[in-house]
Amino acid sequence: MKNPKLLIIGWREWLDLPDLGIQEIKAKIDTGARSSALHAFHIEPFKQEGKDMVHFSVHPCQRDSHYTVATKAELIEWRQVRSSGGHAQVRPVIVTMVELGGQSWPIELTLTNRDVMGFRMLLGREAVRKRFLVNPDQSFLLSPLKIARLKEK
Repeated sequence: MKNPKLLIIGWREWLDLPDLGIQEIKAKIDTGARSSALHAFHIEPFKQEGKDMVHFSVHPCQRDSHYTVATKAELIEWRQVRSSGGHAQVRPVIVTMVELGGQSWPIELTLTNRDVMGFRMLLGREAVRKRFLVNPDQSFLLSPLKIARLKEK
C-alpha cells in the first residue's frame, strides 16, 4: 500500500544527531537491518543522578580518525544484536534525536565499532518505518544542501 505523504530517500543520506553533537554524518539506509547502529569506541557505562549512562567517542567522518566527538547518552539497555555476518554481539542501546529532510524524531541506536565498515552509521528499518520510502537507485535525495556545504570545505 502506497502512502503519498511519505518522502523518498536514497540508499545513503547525510543526517544530524543533534543530541550527541554530531552533524553531517553519512548514513547507509539499511532496510535489511532492524536496528540502527552508530560507530562508537571508548564506550564506558557510568551512573549520573541514579541513571545508567554511557560515555563514548565517535569518528563521524569516514576515513578520518582525527576528528572525534566525545559525547554521552542515557543507556536504555544492553541488547544482543546479530551482525550481517551472523556474529552475535551485546551492544549498548541509546535513544537520540535524528534529523533528516527537515524532520526530527527519536531513534534507538546501538553503539559498536564500525571502523572496518563502509559507513559510520546505519539507519535501520525501525527508524525509517512509516516516515520514508527508500529508492535504492538514488543517493542523498534529502541532503543536497549538506553535500554543497561539504564541497565548500
